[in-house]
Amino acid sequence: MADPDSSIATARTLAEALPYLQRYSGATVVIKMGGNAMGDDAAMAGFARDVTLMSQVGLRPVVVHGGGPMINALLGKLGIESSFVGGKRVTDEATIEVVEMVLAGGVNKRIVQAINMQGGRAVGLSGKDANMIVCDPADPSLGFVGEPVEVTPDVLHQLHDAGIIPVIAPLGTGREGETYNINGDTAAGAVAAALKADRLLLLTDVEGVKDAEGKVVTALTAAQVEAMTRDGTIAGGMIPKTETALHALRGGVRAVVILDGRQPNACLLELFTDHGAGSMIRMQERLG
Repeated sequence: MADPDSSIATARTLAEALPYLQRYSGATVVIKMGGNAMGDDAAMAGFARDVTLMSQVGLRPVVVHGGGPMINALLGKLGIESSFVGGKRVTDEATIEVVEMVLAGGVNKRIVQAINMQGGRAVGLSGKDANMIVCDPADPSLGFVGEPVEVTPDVLHQLHDAGIIPVIAPLGTGREGETYNINGDTAAGAVAAALKADRLLLLTDVEGVKDAEGKVVTALTAAQVEAMTRDGTIAGGMIPKTETALHALRGGVRAVVILDGRQPNACLLELFTDHGAGSMIRMQERLG
């Protein structure tokens, strides 16, 4: 028999979530999946359950994923050695074949299957499908690493209208038909901007943006992020994430949240509770 106290707590949680469920009904939420959930079956199932719930209650989720560790593992198995320029991997013709195999193949289909197993309806695609993401070279010295310059999200609208959750591998097409590998955060930000998404959720392996004392800052403006970057408070691996956030905001995304994907139900906590999760970045401070 179910614990009455537990049942009461569940009912109270659902009642408290109602205003947020109403607030986000019909809203587009782009989620960059990476880190812990990518390599752990239980975390993957939990993430898939959360995304399925979002769809069931009327949100329009889009999942964009990475897959760096899986790419590295297959390159190693195949004996393909990587070269680096300024600490960044050069993606040559042999490497881009492996990248596409891993991202659009194994990783993408694993996420799709996980969502479908939770009762959702997911379809996997890459930025190459329907010419969704057109790229220019991000840096010619890095080979087939792309920077999105055109994003056409029509196919995503069509999938959402059919009740289907898009799961996107961060690959794009060049102007001459080349295949480009895109940084996962960059791809997610570009897709979110093209959709004018209500939220872009960047799942990471850290709690959020921290101040000079090491405490997580729960709410930031674009100007504050820029100032914290100039004075060195935001540094290292957090810089590209906040740069993605600022680019997405300038492109029309209402808010970007950098949150800890290791926390169970992180996306639901952010969207459907007073507490939220991680660091929310807006163009300017909310009034009222």
